[in-house]
Amino acid sequence: MPMVDYHMSDFTSAPWTRPVYRRGSGPAVIVIHEIPGLHPLVFDFADRLVDAGMTVFLPSLFGTPGKVATKAYALQSIIANICVRREFSIWKDGKSSPIVDWLRALARFAHAECGGPGVGAIGMCFTGGFALAMMTEPAVVAPVLSQPSMPAKGGDKGAIDASPAEIACARKRFETEDLSMLGLRYRSDKMVPDARFDRYTKEFGDRFERVELDDQAARPDTGMAPHSVLTIHLPDSGPGKDAELRTIAFFRHRLGLSGA
Repeated sequence: MPMVDYHMSDFTSAPWTRPVYRRGSGPAVIVIHEIPGLHPLVFDFADRLVDAGMTVFLPSLFGTPGKVATKAYALQSIIANICVRREFSIWKDGKSSPIVDWLRALARFAHAECGGPGVGAIGMCFTGGFALAMMTEPAVVAPVLSQPSMPAKGGDKGAIDASPAEIACARKRFETEDLSMLGLRYRSDKMVPDARFDRYTKEFGDRFERVELDDQAARPDTGMAPHSVLTIHLPDSGPGKDAELRTIAFFRHRLGLSGA
């Protein structure tokens, strides 16, 4: 079982309580899972962060922790959880999801627990943009957006799931605190169109580092179009694996571990 080495406890910040899985030592990284849920390959990625000297916090926002990701499970998760739950905003440009407030509180808690210069945060797919919106929490110093797929409408026009105030806060912090943001995607991914990454570049300039992969970089035996950069489509070598190594190096640098 991928969760066997993790300690699980509930974390509450009104009005929500969610289970959070924790493992490791050192500065904290919050790993926010993709659709359909906190599946084993998300735990595998988190394990590599632990091996690199970090404490990982994995909140379970929907789905069944530890259940293997399949197309059928993903569809069930979308219908049964995401589209009908009020803590998520999936359609509108210029608006983050209400659950981001809970994630900011988790970041404050993780920083108080683990210390260091701050907290890293990575969102994936449906949650990909959450790490940007979390930048209004001062503890968050290392945001990573992996295949950010929301909002569901307007991606071809550059829609992103962050409010103008959240964007302005992130832009100011990037400059005044000398921070940056990492984004990852497959170029062919229709859920993460060119215009969305171009929007991040427009908003944040060279503070937004783009990691963009060709389809040939994806693990070939998944039966799914290239999408999940750090989990389902992560290969054992090549540019796809390099994207994961860059992500880990980004966290290590921002969290003060580069020379460790």
